[in-house]
Amino acid sequence: QVQLVESGGGLVQAGGSLRLSCAASGRTFSSYAMGWFRQAPGKERELVAAISWSGGTAYYADSVRGRFTISRDNAKNTVYLQMNSLKPEDAAVYYCAARLRTIATTSTAYAYWGQGTQVTVSS
Repeated sequence: QVQLVESGGGLVQAGGSLRLSCAASGRTFSSYAMGWFRQAPGKERELVAAISWSGGTAYYADSVRGRFTISRDNAKNTVYLQMNSLKPEDAAVYYCAARLRTIATTSTAYAYWGQGTQVTVSS
């Protein structure tokens, strides 16, 4: 069982940066691949970035590649999403999610979810 708590969302101007954090409970955090998803009003939840249990492999959606960076600190049971050059279309509720072992790109593959953190980008 893994419990996830996101933080770091807020209001930022276009072109600005935010760093999201997701703190996980449990002693087996390093066994889980982690993903950051987002959902804007009226849109489906989409994968933004994911990272393998070791941190050695990362996946990025085309829309954020080169602007966002996912990382993890297994000693702190925390995964991060550094978001730079934010655009109004990045505004959404951002969720972190966990699944055992390998990265997956679909939301249904992730068993554990946080409550989400709002990111608002003003133009």
